[in-house]
This record gives sequence, structure tokens and C-alpha cells, in this order.
Amino acid sequence: MSRPTIEIKEISTPFTADAIESLQAGDVVSLSGIVYTARDQAHKRLCRALEAGEDLPVDLRGQTLYYAGPAPPPPGAVIGSIGPTTSARMDPFTPLLLEYGVRAMIGKGNRSAATRAAIAATGSIYLTATGGAAAYLSQFIVEAAVVAYDDLGPEAVRRLELKGMPLVVGIDSQGRSALWPDCL
Repeated sequence: MSRPTIEIKEISTPFTADAIESLQAGDVVSLSGIVYTARDQAHKRLCRALEAGEDLPVDLRGQTLYYAGPAPPPPGAVIGSIGPTTSARMDPFTPLLLEYGVRAMIGKGNRSAATRAAIAATGSIYLTATGGAAAYLSQFIVEAAVVAYDDLGPEAVRRLELKGMPLVVGIDSQGRSALWPDCL
């Protein structure tokens, strides 16, 4: 018995509109390029700055946010374990960040109806990473540096360079979900 073949789409950041439109819910991608980590506290600060009309400490327009906070790197490593956190915790902040210009997000789990609508309205995309695979996912990061909110420790905003990180399109630019098609 032969196994089904899965097509893996090789994609690089920053995402172009054409690249985002070409991806459908359920597609498997191999992502390379620059992404930025941001978790709960960083999201709160970013949105407060936007609401106050202030510049962000790093320009995230056209960029990808990875909902992750890494462990300290072991000797000789670029970064420690760095798995996705639950994306729903970022939902209160996501519509504003997408309106600002964030193009893609990486996390795990379901998103709210409002977030799915914001993804569709802005032509953005939500990618999912495998939860519980933080040590495995760290091997796809070739560079890492804190670029904002250093005082947040693991939740600081980091600039990461990825090389071939395996992800699945959880919600495509039309708001279709591969993971939870019948909910919300």
C-alpha cells in the first residue's frame, strides 16, 4: 500500500499578496525568512503604542508574528526550545495588528470569529505549528536577536531567521479554516 504524497509549498517571508492568495487552508508549507516573536505582554504593549498614535519599536508592517517565547539557548545553539503558544490569547489584539499591516501569524489552536473575519478582511494568513514540538522547531531557526521589550525576558520581541520551518495553513486569506471548519 502506498502512502499519499503531501505537497510541501516552499514559501519565504516577507509574504507577498500573491503568495498569501496562493495558500489554501490545509496546505503544508516550509517557511524561510524573517519572522518576529510576540506573546501576550508584547502584544499588549504593541497595541497600546498603536492606540496612542506612537511608532512601534520595530516596524511590523508586512511581517509575520510567531506566538512564541523561547527557552534560553543551550551552549553553542542559536536559540532554546521555541514552540507556539495558544493563539486565542492574542485574539483581542489581532484585528488592530492586522489593520496596522501584520501579514501573517504563526501559533497553535483555534482563533475567534472576530479574528477569522479580520484575517479575511485584511487578506492575511494564520499558520499553525505543531504544539509540543518546541525542541524540534528550534532547529529551523538560524538566527535570533531581541529587537524590542528586552525587559519581558522570554516574551521580548525577537527577530528570527527561519530556514524551512514546517507549518500548516490554519486559516487562509479567505477566512477558511482547515482545522475547525464547522465551528465559529
